[in-house]
Amino acid sequence: MTLPDTAVDPAGADRTFQVDLRGLVDLLSHHLYSSPRVYLRELMQNAVDALTARHALEPAAPGDAFGIRLYADGSVVRVEDDGVGLTEADVHTFLATIGRSSKRAERIAEQRADFIGQFGIGLLSCFLVADEIHVLSRSARTPDVPAVEWRGRGDGSYTARTLPASARPRPGTTVTLTPRADVGEWTRPAQVCALARHFGSLLPHPVTFDDGTGGPGTSINPEPAPWARTYPTPGARSRALAAYGEEVFGFRPLDTIELDLPAVGLKGIACVLPETVPAGRRHGHRVHVKGMLLSEQAEEILPEWAFFVRCVVDAESLRPTASRESLYEDDTLAAVRDALAERLRAWIARAAASDPDLLARFLQAHHLAVKSLAVHDDEILRMLLPWLPFETTDGHTTLDEFARTHRTVLVTSSVEEFRQVAAIASAAGLGVVNGGYTYDRELVHRLPEIRPETGVADLEPATLTAHLDPVDRETELAAAPYLALARDALAVFDCDVALRTFQPASAPALLVDSREARHERTRSQLAREQEGGLWGDILGALRHEAPRAQLILNQLNPLVRTAVAIDEPELARTSAEALYGQAAMLSRRPLRPAESSLINRSFLDLLAHALRKDS
Repeated sequence: MTLPDTAVDPAGADRTFQVDLRGLVDLLSHHLYSSPRVYLRELMQNAVDALTARHALEPAAPGDAFGIRLYADGSVVRVEDDGVGLTEADVHTFLATIGRSSKRAERIAEQRADFIGQFGIGLLSCFLVADEIHVLSRSARTPDVPAVEWRGRGDGSYTARTLPASARPRPGTTVTLTPRADVGEWTRPAQVCALARHFGSLLPHPVTFDDGTGGPGTSINPEPAPWARTYPTPGARSRALAAYGEEVFGFRPLDTIELDLPAVGLKGIACVLPETVPAGRRHGHRVHVKGMLLSEQAEEILPEWAFFVRCVVDAESLRPTASRESLYEDDTLAAVRDALAERLRAWIARAAASDPDLLARFLQAHHLAVKSLAVHDDEILRMLLPWLPFETTDGHTTLDEFARTHRTVLVTSSVEEFRQVAAIASAAGLGVVNGGYTYDRELVHRLPEIRPETGVADLEPATLTAHLDPVDRETELAAAPYLALARDALAVFDCDVALRTFQPASAPALLVDSREARHERTRSQLAREQEGGLWGDILGALRHEAPRAQLILNQLNPLVRTAVAIDEPELARTSAEALYGQAAMLSRRPLRPAESSLINRSFLDLLAHALRKDS
């Protein structure tokens, strides 16, 4: 856009912006439209709008009486329609004024209901592939007027003239482009035919393509949308919809969900993905508006939790953005999103009630999606929580099966805590669920809402240690010197040491490291860093009251029985450090630098001791 002279006008007269059409075309090609290929969609869309107006003018005409014909032979691209056409006055008003649409003469509500386009700039997209647009049109509203020819050029100039009626015998419009050499990939006959199918396969008007070879024209949309067809049986319909979903998306759906929202004229299908989708990943959906493909990546049509489906829909009342490549976020789109979400919930409910095999396959692939839904949806929670799989001390199982065995369900706050205690808790008969995964801890705590007879509690270190058997007094006294040396060696990690007996006997030690203990270590580090100050004194006082980590040695393990009998102080300390390091690694939590150093040092010290002994 070029501004006029900026000198002050003494009279204060209004001035008019000057539009640099070449700059505007460049703006469209690089920012408004995603690709030059949209030129054909815009031409087809204008043709569809013209046909819509023609049917409104002649409502008694059959639905297939008027159509669209495409032609491309490598040297020209032509789009011809039997629509309402233009008069000479229409040409000057609408083709030569950027941003004005012939539909704006109608009320906004009527415009949205009857036409795809709303912004009157679609014809400019033709300049993405051609330097000149040739339009030949004849009006159906005033059939006795002559035809009109309009030629628009990329430099902003145009010419218009009337022609004899024989130049265009029938009402309608023909748009002809002579493509530039650098855009051949978008204007070759095969590509034009492919683009026409891509954008217009669901259009309600007949569309044909001619490549100039003299053969019969190719029908672009020979059949209506699959959900608009009739089938002999429900099974045949289901198979046809699944086949269409596979054709469009490239995978065989686990199931197809029919979508029908009469209030907004929306129909289509949701295809359930047969494989797990990474958490948070959202797939784009194919959205058609009045049959014309609007977008293949319309994420906004469904809520975020519905990433287990991909949809293809055709709607009447959704509003496109200016580029007509995405949906305008308004109240209608929000209502459609909520209604489609309800359709997905209803499908899950039907599967849970009547098709357990389908439900099992669905949950196996998409349990994370369902968990995310259940967190916020009480109905889904009540319906599916007992059937959702969780990692437990009984293996991967459903909460329903797990609760039958364990009246009290314990849940960890992290994956690391579960790894620490799983084997020992299982041997002790405790039922523990891994609550470290997304949504799991929150959902397990809501189990009593579904099964009031089941109790749920966070796993605390005291709960686990209470189920470990104490050693007899003589063994405790004999091990006291070793335990004292071990506590001193591990004091740097704020770790206490105790001797118990527990299964499995193959486990030499268990490191119980609660969240409180980890917080205490953080406070201790801060206190050491600020030693001598008021803040260090406060943190130091808190340190003495907070719980600590605990290394529990297993008296049933032969290695531990040998270690507690060591009478060499340095070797005893080294063995205690090695046992701590092994227990820390088994917990599968990230090791701190000091712990990694301890593991390396204790290994080398033990190796050196073994070599000295052998020599």
